[in-house]
Amino acid sequence: MPRPERLVVATHNPGKLGEIEALVAPLGIACVGAGALGLPAPEETETSFAGNALVKARAAARAAGLPALADDSGLCVDALGGEPGVRTADWAETGEGRDWDMAMRKVEERLAALGPDAPRDARFVCALALAWPDGREAVFEGEVRGRLVWPPRGERGFGYDPMFVPDGQDATFGEMDPGLKHRISHRADAFAKLLSAWGR
Repeated sequence: MPRPERLVVATHNPGKLGEIEALVAPLGIACVGAGALGLPAPEETETSFAGNALVKARAAARAAGLPALADDSGLCVDALGGEPGVRTADWAETGEGRDWDMAMRKVEERLAALGPDAPRDARFVCALALAWPDGREAVFEGEVRGRLVWPPRGERGFGYDPMFVPDGQDATFGEMDPGLKHRISHRADAFAKLLSAWGR
């Protein structure tokens, strides 16, 4: 699979853009975010992470005329039947932007309603989709398992990171050194598969 020299990162989320830029920086690939190009965010109409990642990558590749990389990721809580899942960002919507503190409270309230013995196992899932303007595309999926804690801990990361402790660690993603998170996260797992396809 060819490795592009320039890549549109199909996200308007600055936290996600920063993580992806850090992951591709060693490859010498120049990244530009969809927001910087003024590209609209397409409606995510699919029912899977891979499907939504492809929607975003295809739209950005067509609009920019460049290869595009899109990430669709989310938190899947075992005791909640995999929710919030592909609706992860929707749980944070307020009509005036996203409120991740509110989203974390929703998860905790749903778990609390199941009783004190409800399992707190969860996983973050990431699907990376690459799309070229000529129609070529590929998808790479990764995950990291862990457990949820309450109250949230740490100011680093974004989204649900402050309530997620990955297996084998004591710190939440919100407390963790970004370098360590980049090595063990669901996004890192998906990127490792992408880099393998690029011959790295």
